[in-house]
Amino acid sequence: MKKMMGFITLLSAFLIYAFIDGYKTESVEGENKLPYVGILQLVSHPALDDITRGITDALEEEGFVDGETMVLDFQNAQGDQSNLATMSSRFVNREADIMVGIATPAAQALANASQDIPVILGAITDPESSELVESNERPGGNVTGVSDLTPVREQLALIQELMPDVQTLGIMYSSSEDNSIIQGEMAEEFAADFGFETETMTISSTNDVSHAGAALANKVDAIWVPTDNTIASAFPTLVEQADAQGIPIFPAVDTMVQEGGLATIGLNQYELGRLTGEMTAAVLKGESDPAVTPIQYAEEGDLFINTKKAEELGISIPSSMLERATDTQNEQESE
Repeated sequence: MKKMMGFITLLSAFLIYAFIDGYKTESVEGENKLPYVGILQLVSHPALDDITRGITDALEEEGFVDGETMVLDFQNAQGDQSNLATMSSRFVNREADIMVGIATPAAQALANASQDIPVILGAITDPESSELVESNERPGGNVTGVSDLTPVREQLALIQELMPDVQTLGIMYSSSEDNSIIQGEMAEEFAADFGFETETMTISSTNDVSHAGAALANKVDAIWVPTDNTIASAFPTLVEQADAQGIPIFPAVDTMVQEGGLATIGLNQYELGRLTGEMTAAVLKGESDPAVTPIQYAEEGDLFINTKKAEELGISIPSSMLERATDTQNEQESE
């Protein structure tokens, strides 16, 4: 009997302690709940990875450190549309305080998942054309962010400056990405201003890159590609096909130059990420409202040149251009 009474006493004490401890924990979480930040990235490739790194670095500098002053939930859909929907629902079900979409399909999935939780766009070419906001100047809802609209005209001018004998310009982009279609159509329009004839090739998946790249390289003097996630995911394959025929690639993104493109006037993807992170922090702090915060743009593009690729292709880079350029080959060797 005494043993039974002792057990009941011990059990009662345990239950009382558990109740009190649970109450305290609930109170602490209720009063000091860390902000929950969900980041959804479409797929892994150097450009998007740099954007994510820039976002987290900027958030930390703004005082949001994972596990200390915020809960960071990073999800990578690996290019799978069903993953985008599932991961977006995950953030909503967990009552995220803010969600960040890296690449247009990821941003669209988040915007479709909630019209209440703030959504920050990480490098979306034209949010208005993609129907993510009412207008780029005044978004009007729960979505705002950063555009990675590339300086297409300046990139085509660079091609002409480096290779004045180019007559036919190859243009390749994904027909399944709104951001790529917008840039591709811009390039086709601007090409006439530089006297280029164009040969356009569209792809629908990474499986098309090898065949399309070989076919295009056989018809043109140079190839231009936009900030395209499908091409970026298989860019080494495109470089291989172009190199086989001695055709230079002028990509829109700095990381693609580092991977084997020749040159670009492009936006630094890491800096785009930092700008996205700063906008995210401002919303978390209550300093800005997505509905009235205009889409932000990088101030200007930088010149990136791959001197090793230029040497391989026998293309001479003027010293005046080298003086103002970032040599991506040197960057790669220093990493």
